[in-house]
Amino acid sequence: MAAIDKVKVLVLGDSGVGKTSLTHLITQNEPISNPSWTVGCTVEVKLHEYKEGTPQQKTYFIELWDVGGSSNHRNSRCVFHNSVHGVILVHDLCNKKSHQNLPKWLAEVYSRDANAKNRYSDGDEFDPEQFAGSSQTPILVIGTKLDVAEQVRSNNSYRSSSFAEDCGADEITLDCRQKSSLAAGTSSSVKISRFFDKVIEMRYYSREVLSPLAVNSASADKRRTFPTTTVSPKFYHND
Repeated sequence: MAAIDKVKVLVLGDSGVGKTSLTHLITQNEPISNPSWTVGCTVEVKLHEYKEGTPQQKTYFIELWDVGGSSNHRNSRCVFHNSVHGVILVHDLCNKKSHQNLPKWLAEVYSRDANAKNRYSDGDEFDPEQFAGSSQTPILVIGTKLDVAEQVRSNNSYRSSSFAEDCGADEITLDCRQKSSLAAGTSSSVKISRFFDKVIEMRYYSREVLSPLAVNSASADKRRTFPTTTVSPKFYHND
């Protein structure tokens, strides 16, 4: 049996925005009953059909790296940022601050220099367009807790900014507690599938335009195999 190729996608966002619930829903096609706290990173794997229904259809592993969002571990998270092929940025629709922090998460991934990371984390103005212009790494922005947001919308309306558009990214909103949120044929399901196709295409079919994040990924893949289970140490958080 031929080996199945894989891509690595980071799932990033503030602690408590629902990253673990989202990752579980995407990979297991069902809500998680009791999400826990994570310090470090957990990895879940999804089989994805690239260009499904076409002559180019091929099966790939999508590795979703759910990275803990606690600010206490900001300096150690960089170990998970190597050989990245795609980024999912997650925010809580009821927590405007979590959306405002998305540029900082993007800066943390792209900025190899520790001083740059600290500078953005201290609240300096950050322009996502500089990364959209210099990077070909696919980005997807996801707003969670849509059910709660709809309940409070009349009293505290929340609207996303143009951050996703500035990054050249698709954006979806969903309720991770409902299996139907990613049911086949829904706009959210289609956008996620399209995002995974783009990640695979940039990794395996457009190597000449790979971003700095994915440079040398081929050689890195030969040196090591990404884990398909929880990365040690194993703790959990409410993401």
